[in-house]
Amino acid sequence: MAKVEMARVGLRILLGLVYLAAGIAHLRSPDVFLSITPAWVPWPEFVIAATGVAEVLGAVALVGVKPLRRAAAIGLALYAVCVYPANIKHALDAVTAHGADAWWPYHAPRLAFQPVFVWWALFAGGVIDWPWRRRVAV
Repeated sequence: MAKVEMARVGLRILLGLVYLAAGIAHLRSPDVFLSITPAWVPWPEFVIAATGVAEVLGAVALVGVKPLRRAAAIGLALYAVCVYPANIKHALDAVTAHGADAWWPYHAPRLAFQPVFVWWALFAGGVIDWPWRRRVAV
């Protein structure tokens, strides 16, 4: 197995574990997530439960169901984009409550890393190869 493919497998397993843990957290402790859900989100309790289910199913499909791997990767990448407003609200609430010093160490890297989660899902699921390219036989 090529080094890139070995990295893809490792990243896929790690991302699956991250999303599985997050999904379980959404289902077991929804109150934590309710506090950071923007007010414009309809039916926040349902949305949080649905996101937990989506994370668990996405993780399982990404790691263990090869025919669904690409769809799971795209779904998890879109999920990372969709939850970004909640991450922004969480960061702004921290600034309001505790000042910029409380905001920076946790929230700035979290917000900056969100695009990496999008790439990570797409790469781990075999949707993209960037920054590595598959060689095409001539």
